[in-house]
Amino acid sequence: MRLLYRGNFSMKACHRRASALCRLLLAACAASTGCTAFMEPRNPAPVTPNEPAVSPVPRELEKVTLPRYVIEPPDILLIEGVKLVPKSPHRIETFDVLLIRVVGAFPEQPIDDTYAVDADGTVNLGPTYGRIRVVGFTIEEAEDEIRDQLAKVLTDVEVSVSLIQSIGAQPITGQHLVAMDGRVNLGTYGSVYVAGMTLEDATAAIEAKLSERLEDPEVFVDVLAYNSKVFYVITQGAGLGDDVVRMPVTGNETVIDAVANIGGISQVSSTKMWIARPAPNGVGCEQILPVDWNDVAQGASTATNYQLMPGDRLFIAQDRLTAFNTVVTKVLNPFERVFGFVSLATSAANRIVRFGLPNTF
Repeated sequence: MRLLYRGNFSMKACHRRASALCRLLLAACAASTGCTAFMEPRNPAPVTPNEPAVSPVPRELEKVTLPRYVIEPPDILLIEGVKLVPKSPHRIETFDVLLIRVVGAFPEQPIDDTYAVDADGTVNLGPTYGRIRVVGFTIEEAEDEIRDQLAKVLTDVEVSVSLIQSIGAQPITGQHLVAMDGRVNLGTYGSVYVAGMTLEDATAAIEAKLSERLEDPEVFVDVLAYNSKVFYVITQGAGLGDDVVRMPVTGNETVIDAVANIGGISQVSSTKMWIARPAPNGVGCEQILPVDWNDVAQGASTATNYQLMPGDRLFIAQDRLTAFNTVVTKVLNPFERVFGFVSLATSAANRIVRFGLPNTF
């Protein structure tokens, strides 16, 4: 009895010492710079303009901006034509829009407006001046023709004609899909290769293509749908097959965002998870970033709530007990079916032997 009492006393003393040591460690952690830095506002390092911030492992409170966006299939681009003027000499076509200004016209009936070329190839300058045929003429030839016709009713006439809109210039404004070959289709102007380019490079490439038929074209290009940059959430299925969800990258997602987007952790999953990050361009080693889900979810810890990058795989491991139960079920199911069939056949045979075959007549 004495020895037992001394043993119990020693265990209690050790427990008290361990508790005191834990309290000292917690106090030291609270007084350390880690907790203080968490409470204080962060002052990020200065970033050079047009350059992304550099961080070895970005996380919730230390996010970085992604590199310049590179266009890839199947992104959708928004292209707007700012200046689309055919090259000279342009032959006026039906339904072209001309700006005609005449000096020396009657003050009460001025000619200073835009006029559409009608289906018959003429522009209607009003009841006093009548219709003048201009289709098939260059801008200079149209000026001479209008001047000659107006000289019949006016004196000392000066005419200026400008092309405002050409029906032959196909509009390119709208949504354009980057095809699997990396090109965008511009209609009658042809296609342009834009894969692997930034927006500025793609704008220059499209303008260069349009300049083959247009005079100093200007376009505005933006990404309407970011379809090519994604990450994956892979949920191990505990022997029932893995579930893979493909999600677009917007530059702000973390681990907890990804788990929220799939509706949380499933019943067949454990809280063990990690990020598998491919090596950039196949150079270097792939990164495996373990995630402590309990700390992230229950303790609001940001240490392993990593920022997700394009190409990341967030892998959520299966619950081992559920997986074991699935394996056992798969192994035993065939035997249970065989035993059930044998039991049913034996029962039927015993009934026939005991009662004979039923008389169905």
